[in-house]
Amino acid sequence: MIETVATTPFDDQKPGTSGLRKKVTRFQVPHYAANFIQAIFDAAKPDGGETLVIGGDGRFFNREVILTAIRMAAANGYGRVVVGRSGLLSTPAASNLIRKRRAAGGIILSASHNPGGPDGDFGIKYNIANGGPAPEKITEAIYRHSLAMTEFRIIAQTAPDISKLGETRLGDMVVEVVDPVADYASLMETLFDFGAIRELLASGFRIRFDAMHAVTGPYAKDILENRLGAPAGTVINGEPLEDFGGGHPDPNAVHAKALIDELMVKGGPDFGAASDGDGDRNLIVGRGVVVSPSDSLAVLAANAHLAPGYAGGIAGIARSMPTSQAADRVAQKRGLGMFETPTGWKFFGNLLDAGKVTICGEESAGTGSDHVREKDGLWAVLLWLNILAVRRESVADILSAHWAEFGRNYYQRHDYEEIDKEAAEGLMESLRDRLASMAGQRFGTLVVSEADDFSYRDPVDNSISTGQGVRIVFSGGSRIVFRLSGTGTHGATLRVYIERYEPDAARHGEAPQRALAELIQTADAIGEITKRTGRTAPDVVT
Repeated sequence: MIETVATTPFDDQKPGTSGLRKKVTRFQVPHYAANFIQAIFDAAKPDGGETLVIGGDGRFFNREVILTAIRMAAANGYGRVVVGRSGLLSTPAASNLIRKRRAAGGIILSASHNPGGPDGDFGIKYNIANGGPAPEKITEAIYRHSLAMTEFRIIAQTAPDISKLGETRLGDMVVEVVDPVADYASLMETLFDFGAIRELLASGFRIRFDAMHAVTGPYAKDILENRLGAPAGTVINGEPLEDFGGGHPDPNAVHAKALIDELMVKGGPDFGAASDGDGDRNLIVGRGVVVSPSDSLAVLAANAHLAPGYAGGIAGIARSMPTSQAADRVAQKRGLGMFETPTGWKFFGNLLDAGKVTICGEESAGTGSDHVREKDGLWAVLLWLNILAVRRESVADILSAHWAEFGRNYYQRHDYEEIDKEAAEGLMESLRDRLASMAGQRFGTLVVSEADDFSYRDPVDNSISTGQGVRIVFSGGSRIVFRLSGTGTHGATLRVYIERYEPDAARHGEAPQRALAELIQTADAIGEITKRTGRTAPDVVT
């Protein structure tokens, strides 16, 4: 029996860069989650009988919302729901399932790298039939429906037990509970030389993977320890917990400090990696060296042909605008197409579907390829291991050789978290007001050559996205980018990206903080960061 429940709209359900993210307590408000799910279905307009994939990262409140989503899918005409056992599905695994099952779309319940628990964050994201995040025209439609919401539809019966594999019926709909790891792991075996990686690990090459008590724990244990033969205990913090063990599942220098410290000591592991809450981000660490996400993208693009899945070469590279231009150097030298998009993986989807690019990356620790339509943390780890297995060099040596060939893009991202929203918006507005007069201005030895607010025309569908971040470019190619993040749930997060290209190999050993010192000072001067926010230093530097 289908129930129609009267409701009233909420005015704060506009999806951000990766869906709707709020505090758990906001989603616990009666009808809040159901309203948004109904808005998704109203925008998606299922014709009847389609397949829907549902899963999440296991954070607090996941199971309750998944059971609600299953009951609502049955009431909105879906013929089958495919859900990960116990509600678990990493974001890339969900993308793979959507594609493999030819589903109409998928609902992913995650707030990615944000903290979990009763006082933490929660999120709902809709992915379309290609497996990728819904583009802006769909998220805008979802928001419009949310503002006009007067009722939602839900089946009266209780949702089935999602802890047991197999099929059951809910009304006219089939609910299929699947192993969340199996299909994804099988896909990885088609892309990488597992035999070569096994030989590398058997030779004494030691690795450590920190799952941060998030969703990648079961995936990493199955692939790294069971299929590739890494010793038991290689994967640490491998049990997904509702509050991520009280930690913050963001694989960066602050929240993955223990892993980094282990790789910095003599006799530590040869290779370390971590992933985030929903498994789409990654951190790569070699003995004695942390690989920046931008450098990782460039190295992976330059060496992808060493893995069987990319042996024929790659079609092109795409990066988000704030990501360093290191990948551009690879594309230029290798004669590959290069695309610069706004931040948000949804902007890569059309390029991947059109075959214009094979590998994509964002500076926020996200890299991936055309195997799915999401960034993929474990994919990046496995491609690194495949490269290491073939080249038999250390991570540090591979980085040095890469810089010697392509030059080094010194780069940092400075995050100012949970700052006053009005102050942050005032800072960005002030920057935009000054753009027209900024060219030619001198800051120390730096002279502004151009300044703009980045806009993007999609080369496939000609859609236009504006207001994507303020870029200040200096003579010689150095640049500073300012933008507000769309992934937080409290206050505002100001992100400042600082980059300088250094072609001289003799200067590649300089510490990034020193190499970027003048640009860092200039960023504060141009952005008036201290004056407007009261912050004298960023909360996180990556």
